[in-house]
Parts: sequence; structure tokens; C-alpha cells
Amino acid sequence: MLLSGYKTLKAKGYAQKDIKNSTFIAYAIPVKDEEEAKNVITDVKRNHSDANHNVSAYLINSNNVLAMKYDDDGEPAGSSGKPVFKVLEMKELSNVAVVVNRYFGGIKLGFGGLTRAYRETAIEAIENVEIIEVCKRIRLHIKSNYSDIDVVSRLVADYGSILETSYSDVADFVVEVDSELKDIFIEKIINVTSNRVTIK
Repeated sequence: MLLSGYKTLKAKGYAQKDIKNSTFIAYAIPVKDEEEAKNVITDVKRNHSDANHNVSAYLINSNNVLAMKYDDDGEPAGSSGKPVFKVLEMKELSNVAVVVNRYFGGIKLGFGGLTRAYRETAIEAIENVEIIEVCKRIRLHIKSNYSDIDVVSRLVADYGSILETSYSDVADFVVEVDSELKDIFIEKIINVTSNRVTIK
């Protein structure tokens, strides 16, 4: 099936790792927009106000809005927030905020050690929940001749799904397709049926 949406998390992910006496706790949280991303990061930081560092990152890319940010929260520049953000890019996720809390255990990890610890904890939190594809869909009503039922059904399967089918003097389909691909879908279905369909 063709989709023009984005990948995000189905629910909140959580992970905890103990590395050289430091405890790293990661939350990966699906969000609707940048405002919600900032709010959930604030909430997690408040709940872990006793942590030495609350590193965060988010990436928003939906509804024609692109927003991204990461914060090292006092860790050496580039050692923590950026690696967490890079995980979102690597996983091709949008509309997700990640916060990794660090409770320092007395042993310094060095720049590379910090980078690995923050990255691996973030990855684990993300991989502990299901990744889903989200796309905006639009409902269409298609009437076709019986001779075109198979070709219409196959094309709908490529762009969306059939919700209802009824038969009278014509085949009557109620379908949902990816809204961003609607015009391409309509053009193709008109072409393959030689304009023997009615769409509304």
C-alpha cells in the first residue's frame, strides 16, 4: 500500500540502563505538535527534578510543519541531546519527544561513553513500543461497471482500503485513500477504467 504519512510511536516507551554506576532512564513519547512536545519534556523533567541531567530531543514533521530541537542539559556539548535526536532521524520517526534522565554514579564516562549511553537508552525506549504509520485519509464513493470490479479493487488496495461494497445495476464502493495521493488515485482509476467510473 502506498502511504505519504509519517512513522511515529503507538504509545509511550520506557527504558532504564545502569552504566558504570550511573542510571539512565529514557521516555519516548508520541506527540501531536511542538507545543505538546515541549509540555511532555517539561513534565518528565519535573518528575525527575532530582536527576543530574535531563537530556531531551524532539522531531515534529506533519501537517506541513517541521520542528526539531535537542538539549544537552549541562552535559558536554554534542554528547547527549544530539545523539538522542539522531536516533529519531535513524528510526525515521516524527512527532516524538524523547527525554533521557541521568543519575550520576560517580564514574565519568567520557564523551564517547556518554554518547553511547544516551543513544542506547533512547533506542531501547523506542524499541519497547510499536512503531506505526500515520496518514490522513479521505473517504470516496465509487460506482463502477461489473466488468471493472477487479481492476478497481486492485487499485484501491494500492492506495487505501475498501470499507463497503454493494451491488445493484452497478458495483458501489465506499473506500478510504491517503488524502495526499487522492488526485493520483482518481487519475489512475479514470485511466484504467476508460472513465467508466463515477467518483464523489
